[in-house]
Amino acid sequence: MEQKTKHAQQMEIVNQVASLAAQLGIVHNETEDVSLDGKHIRIRGQDLLFFGSCGYLGLEYDKRLSEGAIDAIRKYGTQFSSSRAYVSSRFYKQAEDLMLDMFGKPAVLVQSLTLGHLTNIPVLVDDNDAVILDSQAHDSIQNAVYGLRMRNIKVELVRHNRMDVLEERIRELSKHYRKVWYMCDGVYSMQGDFAPVKDLRKLLEQYEQFNLYIDDIHGMSWSGPNGTGYVLSQTDFHERLYLTTGLTKAYGAAGGLLVFPEKASYQLVRNVGKSFIFSIQMPPMVLGAIIESAKIHLSDEIYTMQNELRKKVDYFNAKTKQLGLPLINESYSPIGFIGVGKPDTGYNMVNRLMKNGYYVNLSVFPSVSFNNTGLRIPINNKLSIEDIDGLLNCIAVNLPIALEESSATMTDVYRSFKLVA
Repeated sequence: MEQKTKHAQQMEIVNQVASLAAQLGIVHNETEDVSLDGKHIRIRGQDLLFFGSCGYLGLEYDKRLSEGAIDAIRKYGTQFSSSRAYVSSRFYKQAEDLMLDMFGKPAVLVQSLTLGHLTNIPVLVDDNDAVILDSQAHDSIQNAVYGLRMRNIKVELVRHNRMDVLEERIRELSKHYRKVWYMCDGVYSMQGDFAPVKDLRKLLEQYEQFNLYIDDIHGMSWSGPNGTGYVLSQTDFHERLYLTTGLTKAYGAAGGLLVFPEKASYQLVRNVGKSFIFSIQMPPMVLGAIIESAKIHLSDEIYTMQNELRKKVDYFNAKTKQLGLPLINESYSPIGFIGVGKPDTGYNMVNRLMKNGYYVNLSVFPSVSFNNTGLRIPINNKLSIEDIDGLLNCIAVNLPIALEESSATMTDVYRSFKLVA
């Protein structure tokens, strides 16, 4: 009998996990709502409070964005079917000019940030460079980086946020390579923890061969000047900082954004980046929404929205602590992560919460380690303090029961996440 390859074994495990979760009604669900209000969803005939949206500011329901999309579709139809290498719709220039106003640097809109990484990274990284990849960098970055290996480019993986290890590798690799790149997230999507941006800035200033490439899609809009994200809330631009972000989360629209520290790399990616040559451009209605959201970001209104969200996140953190729940990586990001340990406990908890009228995301293997299953709880401005209070009280009641039914304890949870109870 032929032995399965490592790849086949990995795919089988992931398939089994996804199939089980789907059978339990935890994933692969579909909404039954005729329209959405940003706060509730209907699944299998049940109305649930929706703690699963990454639209942190609720801008996707703002009428100004809707009207911008409608106006653009009336003027240009449902698509402008041309490669940008030939001609772009007029909305691109307007939108990218507004991004220049927001970031103060040249920026390029792409259809998605995943495609943005596949466009950006192969162009920016030369054959004589080396890449250091944070172990928890988003899958979209990892996929783009793994493609570099076909060009025999040196790629290393380092433990998450370990600045001591990173600096040692920068020193060593700088002896042999033209540039040393570190690629990471600004805000990590699973547990809501941050990149140590200020420490990374010091490394940029200390090592002239060091280049920094950051995906800040989960930091966009709810943080930073003009909503430009978490990274720029911690540091100014640097000549070797390449910032990428997305407009699919708190920004309220769609697409990815590549921001460059200078015009030369901006122009290079525009001229040779594959998304410009081989991919269709963003639909007019998406660009219309992007334009209207940018106007909000360039006004003081964005700070009112940021402050409203911060109050809710602060309440979430305080209430979680009061209830003695295992909150992993407490921060002011709008991504809460309550550890439950075993996958069985996680499945049990999600079903219990749904029966009580709450929908949350379950983070389970392979997105996290097997015994690091947790409830991933994004907070957004459509949810009220009362909604947050109700969810956390429900978790506090049901988690001890779910743990007992899985033959586990709260001590096991703290141990699996290396936390002090």
